[in-house]
Amino acid sequence: MPDFTRWPSFPFEGDMRVKKLAPPVEVEPPRSGEDGSDCVACGTSDDAYIWVSERWRVRAMDRPTGLPMVLILECRSHLDLGDLPNLLAAELGVMTVRLERAIRSLDGVARVHVNRWGDGSAHLHMWFLARPYGRLQLRGTFLSLWDDILPVIPEHTWRENLALVAAWLADFGGKAIAEPAHIAWESPSIYNVPGTGAQEDREEGRRPATLGDVQEDAVPADSRVRHNDDPSAGSAPGSGPLVDPTAPQAEDAESDSAPARSSVLGTANSDSDPTVGLSAGKGFVGTGVLSTGAGGVAAGAGEPES
Repeated sequence: MPDFTRWPSFPFEGDMRVKKLAPPVEVEPPRSGEDGSDCVACGTSDDAYIWVSERWRVRAMDRPTGLPMVLILECRSHLDLGDLPNLLAAELGVMTVRLERAIRSLDGVARVHVNRWGDGSAHLHMWFLARPYGRLQLRGTFLSLWDDILPVIPEHTWRENLALVAAWLADFGGKAIAEPAHIAWESPSIYNVPGTGAQEDREEGRRPATLGDVQEDAVPADSRVRHNDDPSAGSAPGSGPLVDPTAPQAEDAESDSAPARSSVLGTANSDSDPTVGLSAGKGFVGTGVLSTGAGGVAAGAGEPES
């Protein structure tokens, strides 16, 4: 016999004593859901489970715990272990092996403890507890107690593990209910607005007042503008030649019968159609090649400028 008097004292005051064993009762109290009318498992929908099939369901805790994974295997029928018919009894062995393999396939899991107590609920339920790899102190029958002591694992890791186990089981049949955690997209609450050109406006993020402020603050993509087909030709923006609409236009060199060009490129002769082109006394605004006139700016066909 060891000499307990030589053991070091515990780091707490008082004596540690084993709880006194209570005397046995004559009639044990009924378990939860004994008659099936108030059975929690039978009244729970499939949405609360991570995987379901025609005769079996797997559920998890309502929140992550200290162990990498804690799952419960249940049969749909309100039966206890000793009440299973041969078909369900055979499937229970297959489901136990299959679920153990699925949990053991997770990263950081060394062993999977399978337990069945049955003192709390009359509906058959098997516990599957994953022991973390390398945690030798958690080996043995006290793994379920360590689950309440260890730090809680991150929720996103827990949800990913649930989805992996559900998908692993679904490969052999049934339906996976658990899904991996979705990416939480977050948009900034403050947007920086381009300033009006001044350094202090850009720093403060004030909006431009007019379109001219935006154009003034914009940086041109190309600092040289080509005015002919020569790749090396170009000039600074705004320095290109302007077309005089009152100057006589030369005829096409390739055809003697070509009509005279309009003062606006790409349009018909203004003499044949007074609504198209540029007149000497009126200005037109449109789109295309810009040219200057006596009364304004013209660009192809357009509307009179008010």
